[in-house]
Amino acid sequence: REPQAFAQARWYLGVPQYWAWRFTGAAASETSFLGAQSHLWNVAERRWAPIVSARGWERLMPPFAKAWQRLGPVRPELVRRFGLPDRLAVLAGGHDSSLNHYRYHAAGLRDFTVVSTGTWIVGFSGSTPVDRFDEHRGMTLNSDVFGNPLGGILTMGGREFSQIAGSDPPADCVPLDVAARLIAQSTIAVPSFGEGDGVFPGSAGRGRIFGPSAETAMERKALALLYCALLTVECIDTLSDDRLIVLDGSFLRDPLYAGLVASLLPDREARVNLDAYGVAAGAALLAGQQTRRDPAPLTLGVPTDLKELGTELTRYAADWRNLARAALGKGDEFEHTKGSFHG
Repeated sequence: REPQAFAQARWYLGVPQYWAWRFTGAAASETSFLGAQSHLWNVAERRWAPIVSARGWERLMPPFAKAWQRLGPVRPELVRRFGLPDRLAVLAGGHDSSLNHYRYHAAGLRDFTVVSTGTWIVGFSGSTPVDRFDEHRGMTLNSDVFGNPLGGILTMGGREFSQIAGSDPPADCVPLDVAARLIAQSTIAVPSFGEGDGVFPGSAGRGRIFGPSAETAMERKALALLYCALLTVECIDTLSDDRLIVLDGSFLRDPLYAGLVASLLPDREARVNLDAYGVAAGAALLAGQQTRRDPAPLTLGVPTDLKELGTELTRYAADWRNLARAALGKGDEFEHTKGSFHG
């Protein structure tokens, strides 16, 4: 669209590497960002995608640097202009979610899946086989900061939460008895309430609520939390067989969320990290990658035990999954069944 401007370009840079270039004058390519935010890097084969040579773009691609590599000091004129420390080093940097994954790697964790929550539910695992990926189920093939394939899955859980819970949900945490009541009466929200399909192909904009209505604001929040917990479990089961699951992000503000996820994954070991600054922590830990001798400090908590829900939760989860899958591709037939489910 801008051939003249493009013809004058010197480098193609990822966003973190662009800022590193602005600060230092050194240009670099970096695998975790290219793998996540471009179609230019073949993560599985660790080479440029065919379009790069086909379009003659090799000239735009600077040499690779590791995310923790020092590209140089801040330019002297910027040091003077902003009063920065002399010889302040600038690292190449990386993709935000990959850096969040890296902070757990730096803490010594291996063979784990991390699920970060917020606007998106994002899962990452370094053990996902390439043949397991399904682009129609929200799966992505990313790269970790070491250049290794990193299986990903994402769905817009935070926005769906808002659509189910309403624009002004209660600030208080959901009482267990409210969630238990919805489970017992089979009030079930099925995908998807957002514009994307997420992990259920063909479900975009077709989210529905079965069973008795969630009447109060707290009940609607409870239903949204149940929905997002079930969505998280679906993401984890789709992505990996890792035994260790680490949950972080804004959903953990309500302990019921992690408790539900842990209860629905009885054969796995679920842990929680209440630190809300995972990307920043991972970026900061890059500075010690080459000198760190011991694992970086990390405190993981154990989710709330929800044994009171027992087999009712297991039944509810099975009903949710069956409804979610049965609804796909049904069209008008699905509309006619709305509200007819009673457990």
